[in-house]
Amino acid sequence: MDGTVLVADDDRTIRTVLTQALTRAGCKVHATSSLTTLMRWVSEGKGDAVITDVMMPDGNGLEMLPKIATDRPGLPVIVISAQNTIMTAIQAEEAAAYDYLPKPFDLPDLMKRTARAIEARGRAAAARPEQDERPDELPLVGRTEAMQGLYRVVARLMNTDLPVLITGESGTGKSLIARAIHDFSDRRTLPFVTVTPSDLADLEGPAKVMSRAKGGTVVLDEVGDLPADAQGRVVRMMDAPGDHVPRFMATSLGRLADKLEGGDLREDLYYRLSGAVVDVPSLRTRVDDIPLLVDHFMARAERDGSPTRTLSADAMELMRAYSWPGNVRQLENMVQRIGLTARGVEITRSEIESVLGNQPAAAPVVGQGGGESLSESVERHLKRYFDLHGNTLPPPGLYARILKEMEMPLIEIALDATRGNQAKCADLLGINRNTLRKKITDLDIRVTRRRKLM
Repeated sequence: MDGTVLVADDDRTIRTVLTQALTRAGCKVHATSSLTTLMRWVSEGKGDAVITDVMMPDGNGLEMLPKIATDRPGLPVIVISAQNTIMTAIQAEEAAAYDYLPKPFDLPDLMKRTARAIEARGRAAAARPEQDERPDELPLVGRTEAMQGLYRVVARLMNTDLPVLITGESGTGKSLIARAIHDFSDRRTLPFVTVTPSDLADLEGPAKVMSRAKGGTVVLDEVGDLPADAQGRVVRMMDAPGDHVPRFMATSLGRLADKLEGGDLREDLYYRLSGAVVDVPSLRTRVDDIPLLVDHFMARAERDGSPTRTLSADAMELMRAYSWPGNVRQLENMVQRIGLTARGVEITRSEIESVLGNQPAAAPVVGQGGGESLSESVERHLKRYFDLHGNTLPPPGLYARILKEMEMPLIEIALDATRGNQAKCADLLGINRNTLRKKITDLDIRVTRRRKLM
């Protein structure tokens, strides 16, 4: 390991242990118990990587990450913290930390992550001119809560070796997720191999796949459609990968658990692939991303030589109300088509209607009840919650925490629906009025009575 590491921790023992371990590994180390000193070193251009605690005597390490990113773009920061809650991990991801480890940490693991951070710093510096020329070519587009949750899961999975199962409807971008995990991982310079049933049709198929992968990433496309003999070959391929072990990922149009129950999928294959499950949200569950996606596709088309186009407010309203059975892929195709056929610079609602009228399942989401059910939505969020913990379990007491987090918005929405009438609200919820009053007090819910507006 060749480089300079800046260490900031108010625990002298941790500073000593890290200094000794990093020095033995060949690094130069500057260690301090002060964030002020750390930030001075950063501003002076010192360090190829930073290891910092969160709670320091003179500040919060997470709050310093944006300034570090501004002063030294690309400088990797590894956050270590005794506050090992899911929120700390999420805050570290949102603050663009290179990595996050809860205390007590495994020293060899931290050393490996530090080595990867220094190596990534060198690669980023070499690749930066090319990246600056292509600022808009992002692998994924979306700012809604659903997509931000997805980004956090992907960020946690990138530099692990866990197999990943990516599920979602057709056109949601499952292959983009797989590609993003590979492209931003330590295997980015190695091959990315997509495997179809035809690649596994004969006995030599697995050997050919492994030869192409060379320790990179192997993605089993629509694994649920693999015939039984091909599934067996995949299991044997995963169990005996040879000298260069790749990372395995798989995509699935539907829930593989249903195929498992129906006997169409081998149990041993399912459990080998589902080390982490990523559920890609459908477009109808993130309609606030539609304007952003439309702008993205139109800008790309304009760069490719198409005329400049914009959407009228009425046209965008219709786009947001549509059910998008083909998801983002259908939206992209529609934007390309309307960009070529529109009569003026501003695309009208009638022009959108003419295109969507020829699309399949053109039933609007609004008022049609065609979206996911409540249980499906809850299941999706709970899966993400578990995925954020990687291969560890959430803290004990999960049942009570989940119920408490659901109870407060349920009561607030019910009170709002009954215009603050507690008797009606209790009847709506099916609980005793005194019980409702106690919960309002315990949860510190503000109750306001409103006049019904006709």
